[in-house]
Formats: sequence, C-alpha cells, structure tokens
Amino acid sequence: MSVNVDFLQSKIKNSLGENFVPEVGIVLGSGLGELADEYCDLAIPYTEIPDFESSTVSGHKGRLVFATINGKKVIMMQGRFHYYEGHSIQKVVYPIKVMKKLGVKTLILTNAAGGVNPAFNPSDLMVITDHINFMGVNPLIGVNDESMGERFPDMSETYSPELVDLTKKIASKLGIDLQEGVYLAMSGPSYETPAEIRMARAIGADAVGMSTVPEAIVANWAKMNIIGISCICNSAAGVSNVSLSHEDVIHAANVAKDRFKILVKEIIKEL
Repeated sequence: MSVNVDFLQSKIKNSLGENFVPEVGIVLGSGLGELADEYCDLAIPYTEIPDFESSTVSGHKGRLVFATINGKKVIMMQGRFHYYEGHSIQKVVYPIKVMKKLGVKTLILTNAAGGVNPAFNPSDLMVITDHINFMGVNPLIGVNDESMGERFPDMSETYSPELVDLTKKIASKLGIDLQEGVYLAMSGPSYETPAEIRMARAIGADAVGMSTVPEAIVANWAKMNIIGISCICNSAAGVSNVSLSHEDVIHAANVAKDRFKILVKEIIKEL
C-alpha cells in the first residue's frame, strides 16, 4: 500500500515547526508506553491518522507521540498493531513505513515477551541479537516499492551489532542487568504450548512473542538501523508451572518500566 505522510507533516509543521524532523522512532510494547506520557510535545490518536488502525490491546494507548528526548527528535508509537487483531500484515507494518518517510533513521522496537531461556526471569530486559519468523507471513510479499527498499533484502545483521554493543555498554554503565538473545515470533493470540516452547528452545530462541519481527523486516528493508529490546514478562509455557495471563504481562512490564525508560533515554542520548 502507498505511504502518505501529508497529514502528519501538516500536524508536525503546525505544532512543532518546520525544523522538527524525527530521527529516532520507537515502538512501545505492552505496558511500556509510559515513556510517551513522560515526553509528549504532540500526540495524535491513531483514529485520526489516515490508514492507521485502532489498537485494541490492553496496555496500548493508541497514539503517535512526537517529542524531543535528550536532544534528539523522536516519534513514538504508544502501542502497536498486531497481526492477531485481524489486521493485514501490510497494516501492521504501515507505521514503520510512515516513520521512514518522515525521516527516521534509527528504530527502537520494544515488546513484552515470554522467556524461553530458563535463565531468564520475569521483568528481565533482553536486547535482541536476531530473530526467528514463525508467524507464517512476511510483510514484503507483494509488489516491491523500490523507493523504500530492494526486492531481496539481506537479513544477516537485522539488529545492528554496533547498536547491540552500545545497548549492552549503556546497560552496564547504568547498572542494569541486561540479557541478550534471539526473539521468536508466532502469530498469537493464544500463548504457545509447552511443545512449541520446547521446539523454540531447540532451534535457538531465548524469548517468544507475537510482534516485532514484521516491523524489523520492513525497517531492515528500508535501511533503518534497528535496536530490539524485550521485556521478559513471564516464563513461557512449560518453562515454569505458572499459568499465563496478559495481566501478568502488564504487571511484569510495570516492574521493569523504570529500568526500561532509563535505558532507552540513554540509548537515544548516545545515538
């Protein structure tokens, strides 16, 4: 689908001035949207933006927020669109294309995830080093937009090794224990079975979730630099004997949110 940013550019110009060109984009996952409440120079509900969908998941406010954080102009998605909500995969990734058109060069993708690695604990933060696409769909299927990216993009370094190292160094400086690992995405909305989690671990996953990968594929295709951060909100099915619920996801994200905000703000400062 074609990308039209005229509405947003008009809003930005009228509220923030012609010189506001966002260079950093952030997608704030479940329970992590507080950063956009803390820094908000302009907020536009998704329902007002052409071709955007509504966010129906608890913990997602559904706003596009513009702000200056540590000297950098930033655009934040306060909640994302999920494939399991019934949106087409093109609708899920449309905001990433909009960010690219608006000028974003670095994209910080965040999510709430289940811990597959038994060494992980709820409320841990994990920097994503790679991903596995188990969603059964790829957002680049269809006619390729050569103005955005090439037909067959290389995915060898989707998550910039330099930015992974930067994130680890910043976490160490801040005294934040940071896990690292591979994120596996399934379509959801049902949580994974214990057998699926055993498979995920066997093929190299450390965390599992229902988002992020389509956005990362499109951002990589569009030559954006990508940082991925997961909040480990529970142990995945079979890793512990605890039943899984979205309420527990939000609770764990709330426990981690202060560390998360400090880490992201310092990353923005160092970009």
